[in-house]
Amino acid sequence: MRPFLLLLCLLLPGLLAVGQPVPYGNNAAAGHYQLVRGVKLYYEVHGNGHPLLLIHGNGGSIEKFKANIPYFAQRYQVIAVDSRAHGKSVDPGDSLSFEMMADDFAGLLTALHLDSVNVLGWSDGGINALLLALRHPSKVRRLASTGANLSPDSAALVPAVWKAQQRAYQANKGTAFPDPGKRNKWKVFTLDVLQPNIPLATLRQIATPAFIIAGDRDIITHAHTVAIYRNLRRAWLWIVPNSGHATLREHADEFNQKVDEFFQAKAIPALAH
Repeated sequence: MRPFLLLLCLLLPGLLAVGQPVPYGNNAAAGHYQLVRGVKLYYEVHGNGHPLLLIHGNGGSIEKFKANIPYFAQRYQVIAVDSRAHGKSVDPGDSLSFEMMADDFAGLLTALHLDSVNVLGWSDGGINALLLALRHPSKVRRLASTGANLSPDSAALVPAVWKAQQRAYQANKGTAFPDPGKRNKWKVFTLDVLQPNIPLATLRQIATPAFIIAGDRDIITHAHTVAIYRNLRRAWLWIVPNSGHATLREHADEFNQKVDEFFQAKAIPALAH
């Protein structure tokens, strides 16, 4: 075999891999399991630098951050995790709460010997980012929360979304789900129907600087997003133009840059209350 043909044969597997999408959420090279509070949490580590914890939304997984991980992994040690009962983090229990999940993330950080990490959460992950700072303040250096709500009612959720959610809940309430997969999906769905129940005033206990984000066409009402911002001690607010709930996917480049700017800012001044 001629030398250049031999070289091509040796390089071909690597060449084919170039340009292939990284399988975020199912990555054998970056994936790990950690037993935390009775649940094997699946997480992936990408990049190097100051640690950044990524928390996805309801029914999601690490894969939802595929437009964000490559950017942040250039500067940070990205730790993306499947929440309990989501993705590859199997949860055999019947109950589920945001407080349980926030404590899970704190436990994972403890197991990894990490404190004072940056946190980026989307939707339910944004709720968990706020709760993590509230319940475990030493774990969070700064947090960015997009599309979060503190109550499960029509004051927080756009009325059409809230009504659709209620109809689905009432239609299936009391149903026995013998299939474990369907039972888990119902548990995850009802999490958002009945929770969270976090008084706005409790946010004033959070000293951690926060970046509160929502789309101008988000499923979270503008008034509720602004109320979250106004009840924090040190915070930035960004209502993303021409965006729905998926701000970090619909406007990934701008989103990544602005969140990075927040994490890198020298000081976040206190708000006047």
